[in-house]
Amino acid sequence: MTKGSRGYYTAVLGVMILLLLFGAYFSLTQGSMDMTVKEVITTLLRLDVQPDRDLVIFEFRLPRIVIAVLVGAGLGIAGAVLQGITRNGLADPGILGINAGAGAAMVIFLFFYQGEIKGTGWGAIMAMPMFGLIGGLLSAALIFVFAWKRGSLEPERLLLSGIAVASGLGALTIYFTLKMDAKDFEMAAVWTAGSIYNANWKYIVSMLPWLLILIPVIYSKSRLLDLLGLKDESTRSLGVAADKQRTLLLLCSVGIVSACVSVSGGIGFIGLMSPHIAARLVGRRHSRLLPACGLIGGLLVMSSDYIGRTLFSPVELPAGMVVAILGGPYFIYLMYRNRRQG
Repeated sequence: MTKGSRGYYTAVLGVMILLLLFGAYFSLTQGSMDMTVKEVITTLLRLDVQPDRDLVIFEFRLPRIVIAVLVGAGLGIAGAVLQGITRNGLADPGILGINAGAGAAMVIFLFFYQGEIKGTGWGAIMAMPMFGLIGGLLSAALIFVFAWKRGSLEPERLLLSGIAVASGLGALTIYFTLKMDAKDFEMAAVWTAGSIYNANWKYIVSMLPWLLILIPVIYSKSRLLDLLGLKDESTRSLGVAADKQRTLLLLCSVGIVSACVSVSGGIGFIGLMSPHIAARLVGRRHSRLLPACGLIGGLLVMSSDYIGRTLFSPVELPAGMVVAILGGPYFIYLMYRNRRQG
C-alpha cells in the first residue's frame, strides 16, 4: 500500500480508532479504584449492578473519556481549518483569543457570583460553561472586526489581532483573579489551565450539537480548504469567493472551539499538533486530513487526561498542563523547522 492509496488511509484510521479504544480501556479500568475488564463489561451491560462501580464508571470516568475525545476532536479539526485559511502552519485556535475570552468570562463570572449558584439542576451545571461560550464568541467577534479590512478578511491581520486581543484578555483575567478569594481562585486556576475533571453528561449534551452541526459543514468544504491554501488571486481565478468561504469556515471553527473551551477550559496546542501529525500520516488533502485530525486530537486529550490523573496520583494534573508539556517542545521544533525551510 502506498501512502496516498485508499487502503493505506483506511488502515491509518483503523489504527487510530484502536488506539482510542485502548486508551478508553485504560481510562476506565485504572485509577484510584482499579477494575478488571470483566467488571467494566458486566457493569456497562447491566449484568452485575454494583453501586460503587456504577458511580465510578457512569458518573466519573465515562463522561471524562467522552468529553476528552469530543474536545480533542473539535480542537484538532478547528486547528486544521485555521491553518488552512491563514496559510500558516503555526496557527492554533488559541491565537484567535477564544481560549483567553472564555477564560476571562469564567473568571469574571466566578468573581461576581462567588459560589452563589448552587444545586445540580441544568441552570447550576450550565452556568459556567455558558459564560465560557459567550466569552469565546465575543472575543472572536472582536478579532473578526479588527481583521476585516476593505471588505475582506486578511489572514495576517487575523493572526496579529488574535495575539493582541488574547494578551489584553489575559491581563483582564489576571486582574480579576488577584481579587478573588482563595476557593474561587483555585477553581479559576484549574479551569483556565485546561481541565475536564468536572465532566458530566450535561456538559456533553451542551457541546454535542455544536460539533454535530459544524463539523459536517467544515468537512463539506474540504475541497475549498485545499484551494484556500493558494494565493487569493489564484483562488478567485478558479471562481471561488475566497473571503466569503474563509469567513464561513472561520465562524464554524469559532463555534467548535468555543463549545470545547466552555467545558474543558484552555487546552492549548491540540489544534497545532494534530494537523501536523495527521499531515505526516495521511497527507494534506483536507478530505483525509480532517478525520485524522479529529482522531489524533481526541487521542491526545484523552491520553493527557489519563496521564495527569494517574501518573502523579494522588495529585492530579490538569490535562491542559500535560498537553503543554508535550506541545511546548513540539512548537519550538516547528518554528525551527519553518525557519530552516524559510
